[in-house]
Amino acid sequence: MANTLLSIQVIPKTPNNEDSIPYVDKAIEVIQQSGVKHQVNPLETTMEGELSDLLEVVRQMHEALIAAGSPSVISQIKIAHNPSGISMDKLTEKYRP
Repeated sequence: MANTLLSIQVIPKTPNNEDSIPYVDKAIEVIQQSGVKHQVNPLETTMEGELSDLLEVVRQMHEALIAAGSPSVISQIKIAHNPSGISMDKLTEKYRP
């Protein structure tokens, strides 16, 4: 079982005040390509896995956004870490029909 949930909202600065959504899409592509379990939500994406692996995905997201032309990136991150295990499903199962 995973030991960490990490929720991230990337806020890329865009050249010439372009729409930021294409940059956010690139960040989500990095998550998808990583293979970690994740859930995309309207204001943030939550990933589930091992802490070091998830932090590596965050690093790759930032690098991908800079490579795509964003001059800088701010990320708001929330981390829930439990060495005995944690999952998105367990935390949300009582809210599902």
